[in-house]
Amino acid sequence: MRILHILDHSLPLHSGYVFRTLGILRAQRDRGWETFHLTTPKHPVSGDLEEMVEGWTFYRTPAPRDGVGTLPVVRELIQMKATARRLEEVIGHVRPDILHAHSPVLNAFPAMQVGRRHGIPVVYEVRAFWEDAAVDHGTSTAGGPRYRATRYLETVALRRADAVTTICEGLRTDILDRGVPPEKVTVIPNAVDVEAFSAGNDPGSALIRQLGLENATVLGFIGSFYAYEGLDLLLEALPRVMASLPLVKVLLVGGGREEEKLKALSRELGIDDHVIFTGRVPQDQVMGYYDLVDLLVYPRRSMRLTEIVTPLKPLEAMAQGRILLASNVGGHRELIDDGKTGYLFEADRVEDLARRVVDVLQRKTEWPGIRAAGRKFVEEERNWRASVARYEAVYGGILEGSGQWVDSGQ
Repeated sequence: MRILHILDHSLPLHSGYVFRTLGILRAQRDRGWETFHLTTPKHPVSGDLEEMVEGWTFYRTPAPRDGVGTLPVVRELIQMKATARRLEEVIGHVRPDILHAHSPVLNAFPAMQVGRRHGIPVVYEVRAFWEDAAVDHGTSTAGGPRYRATRYLETVALRRADAVTTICEGLRTDILDRGVPPEKVTVIPNAVDVEAFSAGNDPGSALIRQLGLENATVLGFIGSFYAYEGLDLLLEALPRVMASLPLVKVLLVGGGREEEKLKALSRELGIDDHVIFTGRVPQDQVMGYYDLVDLLVYPRRSMRLTEIVTPLKPLEAMAQGRILLASNVGGHRELIDDGKTGYLFEADRVEDLARRVVDVLQRKTEWPGIRAAGRKFVEEERNWRASVARYEAVYGGILEGSGQWVDSGQ
């Protein structure tokens, strides 16, 4: 089976989107399927239109020059046309059996347009809804004209695609509410490569000294700093935590659009010397920073995006046997069994976050059981091999429906 994936962005960029993509690709190749990969104009192109990164080949789509400076809606139409043109070229080269377009919807329409022309079935995979992400990024308002227009386009794409996959039950429910038949929608849940993670090691003393974490109890967040992550709530909770545990510090590893706001907030709260910003660190060094953390905190705010979308970070933490505390938004509740595989607090409530941090740090006798249960959960239910196996029925169904048949050997 030959699958051409159409992606928003890819390596060498690092994001949850990229890591999910890599998990899918590795597991698909382990099944004996051939995968090919095209990025749209949203991925920056600095050189060749066929790029090898960490052993993966990506076909690139150059950004169209006539889209610069235009209105967003016009620019997006121009980008979709550029994706369709490039997709025509790549299809002629790799001759795929299936086009697998990953969200946003800007990838789905070119895939369906070109796929229909060549008689190639299209899978549309929804990882989050573009309209909800735009609200968090400040480029749209919930319920506004642009939001409604984007939601309409998503719904059209979902109804027209040959098959739809998504990452969690929250998104599946939303898709079904748009009138998409249940038999057309399959959940391919977020997962981890269990073998790639091991239990934490002793933190390096040099890094501890460098970051000023000697004798400190460390609350940590490692990832991108988006507004919906609620890191401002963690900083606001810190003075309350310090009232009970004065040696607690917060370690923020990563960066993003909220970084300067968070630094300003730490100064305003007078907690500068208890909050460490490392900036972005190379991926091969990240594990060393995880080893510094006593309690990982994921304080996501409650909003449509976080209520219906499951993140990847908690699963990675469980695979490493880490202790984690997360807000009780819907996306977290799908992953974390409170008091068994991790801990939850009431979303958007600083006082409850502070209370639960202190409570969890005083429950260390429970931690070995929590670590073991979290690791078992990802080993048995959230590994990429089991998750990607669900594509077998999806791909097979649409190939049979299109008059094609492929023996995958499974």
